[in-house]
Amino acid sequence: MVSLLLGFVLLQFSTYFALAGTVEEEGGFARLEDLMKVFGNILSVVATLGGFASFVMVIIGGFKYITAQGDPKAIAAARQTITWAIAGLVFIILAWLILLFIEMFTGVPVTIFKIG
Repeated sequence: MVSLLLGFVLLQFSTYFALAGTVEEEGGFARLEDLMKVFGNILSVVATLGGFASFVMVIIGGFKYITAQGDPKAIAAARQTITWAIAGLVFIILAWLILLFIEMFTGVPVTIFKIG
């Protein structure tokens, strides 16, 4: 449970540092450079929502486990919910860590979306 909470906190901090900013308009049209900001903000929101959804599903799985009352099918369903929620969180964290490893190994900033 501690590792789950730690992963959730790390995910939150990493996505807030990735916020690209706001899109400014000139003459009513957005520039191509603004696509970088939009894409960066979308990735930040998706990662945050994924971490939050995983955390909520662990809580729901725990509630199902508590209210199973010894029913083997309900206990199995609750364990499966918790397992898949943790697997989802691990997948999100692993994806970010793989990108950081590629960036560290090659020197190419793959965690920053930039055109040109």
